[in-house]
Amino acid sequence: MTPASPADIPAVTVVGIGADGWGGLPAASRAALSDAEVIVGGPRQLDLLPFPDCPGERVAWPSPLRPAVPGLLAAHAGRRIAVLASGDPMFYGIGRALSKEMGAAALRVLPHPSSVSLACARLGWPVEDTEVVTLVGRPAARLAAALHDGRRLLVLSANAGTPGEVAALLRERGFGPSRLRVLEQLGSEHESAYEGVADAWSHAPGDALNVVAVECRRSPGALRLGAVPGLPDAAYESDGQLTKRYVRAATLAALAPAPGELLWDVGGGSGSIAVEWLRVHPSCRAVTVEKNAVRAERITRNADRLGVPGLRVVTGAAPGALTELPMPDAVFIGGGLTAPGLLDACWEALPTGGRLVANTVTLESEALLTDWYRRHGGELVRLAVAQAVPVGGFTGWRQAMPVTQWSVTKSPHESRS
Repeated sequence: MTPASPADIPAVTVVGIGADGWGGLPAASRAALSDAEVIVGGPRQLDLLPFPDCPGERVAWPSPLRPAVPGLLAAHAGRRIAVLASGDPMFYGIGRALSKEMGAAALRVLPHPSSVSLACARLGWPVEDTEVVTLVGRPAARLAAALHDGRRLLVLSANAGTPGEVAALLRERGFGPSRLRVLEQLGSEHESAYEGVADAWSHAPGDALNVVAVECRRSPGALRLGAVPGLPDAAYESDGQLTKRYVRAATLAALAPAPGELLWDVGGGSGSIAVEWLRVHPSCRAVTVEKNAVRAERITRNADRLGVPGLRVVTGAAPGALTELPMPDAVFIGGGLTAPGLLDACWEALPTGGRLVANTVTLESEALLTDWYRRHGGELVRLAVAQAVPVGGFTGWRQAMPVTQWSVTKSPHESRS
């Protein structure tokens, strides 16, 4: 076998380390740290290394961390660098940022058991059946999207106050009976745990290094939110500008969200289309554009309540407010169809294979959609929903205004035109 040349040796070795510190590291990880000329990590991680065994220069990550990565690596170029990470570096760890910055070929990653693996081992929970939500550097509101009766969750905590935040959110979202168990200092000699029910949570903040295990239990009478589009209308705060449940379900089906895709929700109203697009998968992204400032604030509250605080809300009138937005994979137009240039701007923004869906209840907008359907194809459908209501001592149907929906996928020919 031909020996590796210096150019073949990764520039950075990323070493996962647990709360058990140096004593818990395998031989390869110890050797990498002992050989490093520069060791980069958080202050807590650096303190776990014995100086005689790890003589390299120690550099603590600045805050914020992510923007500092390029400059720090450049400052130590040509030296043997080891980067410390908590547990598995590629699981919500620094490994992701380094891989993006340097490329995978420039990294050697030596993982350690993650806090998730350790927690599941203590709890007897199968890892593949346990959903993980990280609140490290992220708002607690994102936990709401994962709340379903009977589900088991592991929450990666930001600090000692996270368990209390989780308990409060569970109470507010109708999951007060849920059982919580807080696992601290997993893997160290100081490992400990305590537990309780969200409704009666009274524990003071403990150790900052903790994971929260949640066994979800919905309160009797709490609104049930499913995992597919078409949430109950009552889930939303609204002034009446809301795509109703059954039309919303049909609209999301036409938009066909997929992991990682970006939606423009133009004329957001209450934000329901964007919210339910984001709930399809954690990697989905969405921007909603709403010209009314009061409604824009309402959209933000709805997004937080329903577990997708990452929804970007742009307050402004389309098409002007669309000019600086990133290229969408799909566009939904729920209002303002007759605004001059709106449909044209949305169509031009779409790449080949991008989807556009537009809903309307007015004859003027319907005529516009019919013209675009004639020119570009797609599907033009009319959605009619009726609900049973009391009629005297009997029951009859109350018809909602029919919705005309045009959905289309942009073809390569149209992208070139």
